[in-house]
Parts: sequence; C-alpha cells; structure tokens
Amino acid sequence: MAGSLLFDLSPEGIATLTFNRPQAHNALDLETMRQFAGLIPQLARDSRVRALVLTGAGRSAFCSGGDVVELSQYPLMEDGAYMSGLMSEALLALERLPVPVIAAINGYALGGGSEIAVACDLRLVEEQIRMGFVQARLGLTPGWGGGQRLMRLVGYARAMEILLEARLLTAEELLRLGLASRIVPAGQALPQALAFAQQVAQLPPGVVRAIKTLLQAGIRESYEQALQTERAVFPPLWASDAHVRAVEKFLNREKP
Repeated sequence: MAGSLLFDLSPEGIATLTFNRPQAHNALDLETMRQFAGLIPQLARDSRVRALVLTGAGRSAFCSGGDVVELSQYPLMEDGAYMSGLMSEALLALERLPVPVIAAINGYALGGGSEIAVACDLRLVEEQIRMGFVQARLGLTPGWGGGQRLMRLVGYARAMEILLEARLLTAEELLRLGLASRIVPAGQALPQALAFAQQVAQLPPGVVRAIKTLLQAGIRESYEQALQTERAVFPPLWASDAHVRAVEKFLNREKP
C-alpha cells in the first residue's frame, strides 16, 4: 500500500504500518482514516501476521491527529459522527487484533494520534517526544475511544487532569504514568519495536495469541469470566506440539 499509509509484512510475519504524511506531521485526512479503517480488519484475518508495529514517517511526528486544515471542510454534526464512528471502530479493531500491537512513537503524538497510541498494547517512546490529549484546545473531547482507554491506563482522576490540562507530556511523564512501556534514544523507537516484534515472532503463534486473549479478557469481561478464559486457553497449549517439543528438549538436556 502506497500513499498516506504505508504497509509492509516481513517474511517473519512482522507487519509495519507507517503514517506517511510528513508534510502534515502525519495528520490523518479523511482518505487516510478510511484506508486505516479498511486495513485493520484485514490484518485480523491474516494468519501470517505475528505482530504489528505502528510508526510515523520522518522525525517530527508519530501522528498529530486529524488534519485540521482538511477536516475543516466537514463542519456538520453528521460529519463529526461519521469520523468518530469510523475511527472508533478502527481503533477497537486495532485493540482487539489477536497479536501484539506496538507503537513506535518517534515524534509528536497529539489528539487523535494519542488515541491511536493508547489503543496499542505497547508504546516505545523516544526521549525527545511529546504526547498530548490536546482535544480540549480545539473545543473537543477524545472521540475515538481514547478517553476510556486513558482512564483504564491511569485512573479516573489522572485522566480527568490530563484531558482538562490538554498539555504535552514528556517521555518521562509518560513512563511514570504507565502510558509508555519504555523510553529509547532518538531514532531508536522503530528499530527497537521491530527487535521486540522479532522476539515475539520466535514464540509459538498460539502462545502469543493466547496471551493477548487472556489479557484482553481482563479488560472486557468480569473477573470470574476472565479467569475462565485464562483456564480455557491453557489446555490446548498444554497438548500442543510446541509444548511437547519444549518438554522433550528440557528432559534431554537434563539427562547426564
């Protein structure tokens, strides 16, 4: 896929999705939103994909949200409902991909860009970046599910403060709040995200998908239901070829 959204799938099954509008700080116009919303469900059905990495083209931005200049052409309430619905469903599909999703945040993640970031499972942030839920500055709230995800990650009071202050958060603040998985040197978000994805690709696919399933259950289900989900994913793995081979290797290693 070329143009404003670049996609690549490596032989190891590592998918890379790049927001490619550096001239607009990787802001999303309506066409890019539609491309994004169409691609994510395809990835969910692609058994070759072992992990997904999201990043931004250039050095200035991961994604700076919606393209204010282009989207100002759509001022009606119906336009807002369409865009909110489109990206809300896309990010819900992203969150529920059966494989790990890693955000390689190499520059500003603002507004909708911050909402994309918190829909990912892991966020690697470069030391110089800034991330901000700045929607209130434009007279808006998060509209793509970012408010709910933010609250789940940092708690009610902290999410309220972040949304009302609408300021840019440093990499150190993001790490302290649990919004960043790790801080990496400038220029290293994508290489380190790909290296982590390579590690994931070495694990049995069923194990990776089961880990995502049981953790997502903890978000979407009651505690008791989530415990049942965790119990349910274990027996097939216990009987799997991957587990049998690992046990045989261990036992052979233990022999004198």
